[in-house]
Amino acid sequence: MSCSENEKSAWPELVGVNGEEAAATIRRENPNVSTMIVKEGMMVTMDFRCDRVRIWVDTYGIVKQTPQIG
Repeated sequence: MSCSENEKSAWPELVGVNGEEAAATIRRENPNVSTMIVKEGMMVTMDFRCDRVRIWVDTYGIVKQTPQIG
């Protein structure tokens, strides 16, 4: 799968928002990606995927860094 330049690929406006709300917004704005909520400190694979957005949240479920495709 190739990354499309026509679709939104980063959501800086979601930093500070609840992770579940952020995931719903991302899926609504780019239905070609799947979302994954990840707690800070968790280990994840380092592979790049055009169809995935990881949403890094703190212990309270708040987005801590800009969600982006990858």
